[in-house]
Amino acid sequence: MDLSERFRAFHERLGFGRASEIKDVRIHLDAVIDWLCYAQDVTSDDGVSQTYLVKSHHWANSYPETTGYIIPTFYSYAHLTKRDDIRKRAKQMADWECEIQTNCGGVLAGAIGDSDQPTIFNTGQVLFGWVRAFEEENDERYLQAAIKAANWLCDVQDDDGCWRRFGSPMTNKSINTYNTRSAWGLLRAYQVTDEKRFLNAAIKNIEWAMNQRQNNGWLAQNCLQDDAQPFLHTIAYAMRGIMEVGAFTQRQDFIDQAILMGDALINELPKNGYMPGRFDAKWAPTVKWSCLTGDAQIAINWSRLFQLTGEEKYRDAVKCILHFLKSTQKLDGDKAERGGIKGSYPIDGGYHPWQYPNWASKFYADALMLEMSIDNTESANWTFTNDG
Repeated sequence: MDLSERFRAFHERLGFGRASEIKDVRIHLDAVIDWLCYAQDVTSDDGVSQTYLVKSHHWANSYPETTGYIIPTFYSYAHLTKRDDIRKRAKQMADWECEIQTNCGGVLAGAIGDSDQPTIFNTGQVLFGWVRAFEEENDERYLQAAIKAANWLCDVQDDDGCWRRFGSPMTNKSINTYNTRSAWGLLRAYQVTDEKRFLNAAIKNIEWAMNQRQNNGWLAQNCLQDDAQPFLHTIAYAMRGIMEVGAFTQRQDFIDQAILMGDALINELPKNGYMPGRFDAKWAPTVKWSCLTGDAQIAINWSRLFQLTGEEKYRDAVKCILHFLKSTQKLDGDKAERGGIKGSYPIDGGYHPWQYPNWASKFYADALMLEMSIDNTESANWTFTNDG
């Protein structure tokens, strides 16, 4: 780490390097969408660059997994702003995902060039993009791609609902509780096909995940690296899948599990919104840095709990954590960083250090649009559909 990098990390650790003033939510939202557009433009295809690496000033190759769930974000933003260019970008992403889908139906692990193997989680995430593109464009290609992917997920699922094969070669972990988010992707496929096989597989996976929980709601086998102290990122992934399948199927036990997780995290939310990035089995923070991706995701989850329960504590928590997140977003300066969201705060924290992963910005955009939706800050004829 050179002197300037050391100074930047130290500066952020002291609480400096953040915006001095929080702007209107639309300013923050427009800026992060602009960053995602730039992350698409820097690639050699129509996908979105996996991440911007600050130290080397380098953009990684396109990332199929996260490009898949950026598609719904762009469609939602296009509806809000009436911007046809954003809709066109979403369609280009969906077309690209069709072009690179494997013969078996699965989606490749990692960024382009990292692997030649399909993986469960990535396939589940691209389902969100294909389903939403089909709903928006009524193009049969997207429906068929979604059906092919969903059938593959069902084919390789174990009888108890767990996916033990085709884990990510990047993590060397075969069992991941956060695959509940892929179960939610199967639910989205069911919603456009009425194929009960997809719905049943989704429910079966959530039921398996419920067997991984402790009485306090904490889930085992739920991290990319260290199951004893999962990232807020993967905690939020697992919570969202359980909650959304529960909401659709009216399974109160699933919803109650999401509430248990959401409440446990509210208990650890400081007044300044600076949420720690990892938690142990007692819901105790184990690190001092913040996982900004997870912050955005848990803001989404609390917004959804507010919509499902009407309890103001969830909306209050959203306001608190998003105030902190907005303060970390640069609204001027270098185009490669302007508008984007870092992996960690400080920038050298333990989740994608010295990077701007595209999914951090995707979830931040969703969180801002949900904040606007629950606050009724937009016209009554616009409703944010957060389906990915």
